Amino acid sequence: MQAILKPSRRLLKNYLIPIKHNVQLHKLEIPALSLAPGYQPQEVEINNLPDTPLEAKLVTQRKIINRGPFRMLLPPPNVTGDLHLGHALMAIVQDVLCRYHHNLGYDVEWIPGTDHAGIATQVVVEKQLFKKLGITRHDLGREKFLEHTWQWKNEKGLGILDDLKKLGCMLTWNKEYFTMNEQQIEAVQVAFIKLFEDGLITRKNSLVNWSCALESAVSDMEVETIELKGPTDICVPGYQHKVPFGNIYEFSYRLCNQKDEIIVSTTRPETMLGDVAVAVHPDDPRYIKYRNIDNVSLWHPFRQEPIPLIFDINVDPDFGSGAVKITPAHDQNDFQIAESHLLKSIPVFTSKGTVVEGFEVFKGIPRFKAREKILNILKEMQLLRTVKPHAMNLPICSRSKDIIEYMLCPQWYLHCQPMANEAMSEIRSGRVQIVPSNFELDWYHWLEDCHDWCISRQLWWGHQIPAYEAVDSVGKSCWVAAKNEVEARAKAQNILNTSDFSIRRDEDVLDTWFSSALLPFSIHNWPAVEYKQHYPLDLMETGHDILFFWVARMAMLGLKLTGEMPFKKILLHGIVCDAHGRKMSKSLGNIVTPQQVIQGASLQSMTNKLQKAEAGGTLTTEEYQKSEKGLQKMFPNGIKECGTDALRFTLCSHNIKSHFINFDIDECYTNKLFLNKIWQATRFTLISAQNLKFSLDDISTMHAIRMNKWDKWILSRLAYTLEKCDEGFKTYNLHYATAALKTFFYNNLCDVFLETTKEDIKNIEMSGYMHLATLTACLVWGLRAMQPFTPFIAKELLLRLPENISMNTKEFQNTAVEAEISKILEICQHVRQLKSQNQISKKHAPKLYLYAQNDGAKNMLNKHLSQIKALTMVDTVDLDVVTDALEANTFNFYSTGGHLCVFGLTVNETYQAQTDKLEFGMEINKRKLEKLQAELQRYRLRVNNEGFMKSASKKVQEKSLEKIKQLEVEIQNILNLRR
Repeated sequence: MQAILKPSRRLLKNYLIPIKHNVQLHKLEIPALSLAPGYQPQEVEINNLPDTPLEAKLVTQRKIINRGPFRMLLPPPNVTGDLHLGHALMAIVQDVLCRYHHNLGYDVEWIPGTDHAGIATQVVVEKQLFKKLGITRHDLGREKFLEHTWQWKNEKGLGILDDLKKLGCMLTWNKEYFTMNEQQIEAVQVAFIKLFEDGLITRKNSLVNWSCALESAVSDMEVETIELKGPTDICVPGYQHKVPFGNIYEFSYRLCNQKDEIIVSTTRPETMLGDVAVAVHPDDPRYIKYRNIDNVSLWHPFRQEPIPLIFDINVDPDFGSGAVKITPAHDQNDFQIAESHLLKSIPVFTSKGTVVEGFEVFKGIPRFKAREKILNILKEMQLLRTVKPHAMNLPICSRSKDIIEYMLCPQWYLHCQPMANEAMSEIRSGRVQIVPSNFELDWYHWLEDCHDWCISRQLWWGHQIPAYEAVDSVGKSCWVAAKNEVEARAKAQNILNTSDFSIRRDEDVLDTWFSSALLPFSIHNWPAVEYKQHYPLDLMETGHDILFFWVARMAMLGLKLTGEMPFKKILLHGIVCDAHGRKMSKSLGNIVTPQQVIQGASLQSMTNKLQKAEAGGTLTTEEYQKSEKGLQKMFPNGIKECGTDALRFTLCSHNIKSHFINFDIDECYTNKLFLNKIWQATRFTLISAQNLKFSLDDISTMHAIRMNKWDKWILSRLAYTLEKCDEGFKTYNLHYATAALKTFFYNNLCDVFLETTKEDIKNIEMSGYMHLATLTACLVWGLRAMQPFTPFIAKELLLRLPENISMNTKEFQNTAVEAEISKILEICQHVRQLKSQNQISKKHAPKLYLYAQNDGAKNMLNKHLSQIKALTMVDTVDLDVVTDALEANTFNFYSTGGHLCVFGLTVNETYQAQTDKLEFGMEINKRKLEKLQAELQRYRLRVNNEGFMKSASKKVQEKSLEKIKQLEVEIQNILNLRR
């Protein structure tokens, strides 16, 4: 198993040499027993924080196998706060994969960084300024505001990186980046200029998602939708009182030169100032009479001018009255209809959300107050008809919580479709894989009709767009892309053919996703050719929710700017939810940070953190109140300390490729107890090693000791576990590996092997030496397999165990021994269940009677009597062959395969109700018979089915026939006992 490292040489150096079917031991160097009585995560983690990038060699000194590079990029967390559990999942999964590849002998490069997060950061800093100083960014000015933001970023950024280190992430810290450092600025400018000069970036007027609170366009990802079932009052930034939504309004447009009218339906009466038409469906019978009349027009009551009635198949005749107002400056569908009918657009609102000049009665009024005034005037004009409840979807800016306004304004756009076609080709050809593969459909869905990307934002924090507008003395103008004004002037002069012009740089900044899309090559000093030494990435691991917003854009720009896909494989993980499957949100109060899980947190401390966020301006008072209420409901007793390793192990215990990952803090605490189990097993091993006190004189004696079947069984289980771990890593099913490790340590090693061997070890029996050697090998190799998931405890324990234990898993795989021990364990399990059902404990001094089907079975069972006694916790075990006279003395029986084991239990005379137990045991026998007969019937129906015999493989058919024979033997055994 090359994927698992040998631990460092220390303490028990040269204690055990390679374990084969015979064991050899060198002179024991007795260690100073420094392992604490119990597992204390914080102490272990403080002692084992990761060193510089993979320089600690993951607690090992070994011969490095050079398999070449393995490159990954940590998706940069925003510098807007602490890491959340979604970040933790992402970082831990990537760290586990990096450690695994490092253990295989790859030269791992995993680069960390943070994202400037334009909108998110500016919002947080603005809130903080207003909360603490009562000022806005406009009061400070752009330069001073940016200084304040850089200071805030430097403080927050350090906390994020510290959190990553505390998670145990072995990142390549000497290559850490920030998306606005000098190297990134250079890459962003070069990329923009090249795309501009290739004709892919253009400036045009178009509708965008607009936040009036931010005074900026926002991306689709930053738009949330609230589903309203009817009238609902919503808090809107800048308004003292809540604003009502969830109504549909009907008002009249009167036909010019006629007494007739058309009633229009709208959920947004405030935009009617910009109406340029009324539209109906051409086949709507209510309005078909107007199709034969030329130039039907309606009178606009506020602009005092006619607007046309138009017919368009895109109108939904079932919506309201079937007639809709067309406001192209503030509605996406209206904009498209207006373009097709060659209608102009009339803006209604400014960037701040107030009514524009030109509407004197409403000028400067905020849009939703203007709505009230418009409705009142329409009512006075006797044009308002009805106001009715209406279900609707309301778009909200996730950053500012403002109601999204669709605004028509000049923006920079990147034409994506040509690049999108290439990105689709990479997936279709199989050159790049998406895991899980079902997300390929999403890939094609997004890219087959890839709209132009609005890359400009009206912010101050971010990469200022390297574009300049030059205007000559006669008003002729042009836009050029350049790194600085000198370069821009030279380019503009060539276009305008004059040196007499003014020039200004665009004040907008680029969408954060633009700079992030360049990261696979910009972090390696692109456009300098040295980037090719580290490009492309071997794996891009991230959340499926940003497959388009980030991954696809990396693919498009990587292909365009480097000619090569930026990664060889894409691995997508799910969204972390709470234990009930709910997304973590402030309103539910179910958000927890990794450090709260790791260190534990009282309800009061979590409430204090909310209070601090509210005082700092990052939480509104309403958000604080909702969060506090949710915390009290979710965590009335706070959160128990779990430790980093338990958090890592728990997150990886889920299928990371699932759409949602439900994180349960109770499960995390259970995994802390699981790690304590491993800790105690290691401590027992170290103490036992001290007690045995080997010397070189013992070696000749030890040569004669061979492993018994229980040693061979546990090593076979270890070999199986290591193979499952490798399988889990190779298929990105990390939960396969964690499940196998948990089964091995809990069920196999601690609950079985330790229980069956500890007496021999404690009593310094000769076989105890062999058991101790086997136990040591299992701990060493098991901890090596655990190390990618639980690096802190693995390092702490491996430093105290011998390093020179090698293992060939195939050599120790032993199906025959596993099958035999499995039968013994099944017998023990049923005995324990019977004891539990009948409340028989050790104090009752139970005696176990075992009856084998024949002498061969008796001989097999006889070899395991001491282990059966230990595992069933009885005082004595008697073994005999089954006879016809057995039934009267039988308490219960169990048969496995064709191998019958009848067992009886008796207790000392002080324990009563023996008759009841006998009857209970006979009832169990009856239920067992019924179950076996039903199973036999199912298998017989299967093999008699013609379709099964045609479609099933020969191996499957043989297994089914073998199962039928086995069931027939078991049923006959039971029937024989009942005669």
